[in-house]
Amino acid sequence: MSEAAVKVETEVEIVKADPKRLSRGRLVWRRFLRNKTAVVGAIGILFLVFLAIFGSSVLYWKFDDIDTQSFLAPPSESHILGATRAGRDVLALTVRGLGKSLLIGFMVALMSTTIAALVGASAAYLGGWWEKFALWIVDLLLVVPSFFLIAVASRGAPEGDAAWIILAVLLAVFAWPLSARVVRSLTLSIREREYVLAAKFMGLSSFRIIVRHILPNASSLLIIDATLGVGYAILSETGLSYFGFGVQPPDTSLGTLIGEGARMATTYPWVFLGPATVLVFLVICVNAVGDGLRDALDPSSASGGQA
Repeated sequence: MSEAAVKVETEVEIVKADPKRLSRGRLVWRRFLRNKTAVVGAIGILFLVFLAIFGSSVLYWKFDDIDTQSFLAPPSESHILGATRAGRDVLALTVRGLGKSLLIGFMVALMSTTIAALVGASAAYLGGWWEKFALWIVDLLLVVPSFFLIAVASRGAPEGDAAWIILAVLLAVFAWPLSARVVRSLTLSIREREYVLAAKFMGLSSFRIIVRHILPNASSLLIIDATLGVGYAILSETGLSYFGFGVQPPDTSLGTLIGEGARMATTYPWVFLGPATVLVFLVICVNAVGDGLRDALDPSSASGGQA
């Protein structure tokens, strides 16, 4: 018997021996904590979220304040990360951009994972014309040039404070197809389980069976997909904003700041380095947490350690 199989059997025996002391949730949590990289990533994400929520309230400069004496000023006591060409504080702009990018990332991940779960599970469970239609939509969205379509649609969208919401919806529309295919494949095996057949014979509606019996058993995949989806959404928003198709002024995001700073990265590097460093750190933390959750939720993984 392989080492991974022995470890899985040992963990199962421990859970059976004392299920109250070591439930599945606690087992997953303990396996996650053994992954030091994932723990550091989680701490990093919490720190960035805390900074995005409370950072602007403790900073002297606001993101839309203009210092007429500090156009492209280098880092100093007055402006820790320097100032932009318009005299705006880079640190305040970075905190504001971080908050907007995080908000878009979490919103897109939540919407895309929800759509993927419902479409993929319903296509596999219901079958028939709905499965054919859903797979046709999935295949269509997988081959269309989503970046250009989002760029064109975001340009034509109404401007205002809620324009970023339209951008998040557009990103979510094109983010779910691949995950939906994976959920469908998983549902094809789950729908033949005894508890699903029993629920069907009891007369429960298809929607209730999908929501209460199928999707909970695909929760491991959905949690990982949602976590990694945050990183995908942030990078997509950054790319669009870098080329001027994402978050529009006077609002800002990490992509907007990087796009502005890239034009003067060699002459005034402080305008570029601040938001770029935050973006790289954020994506690394999200990917580390995603990998840690994958190992913790997969009992056959050798990275989670023994319970």
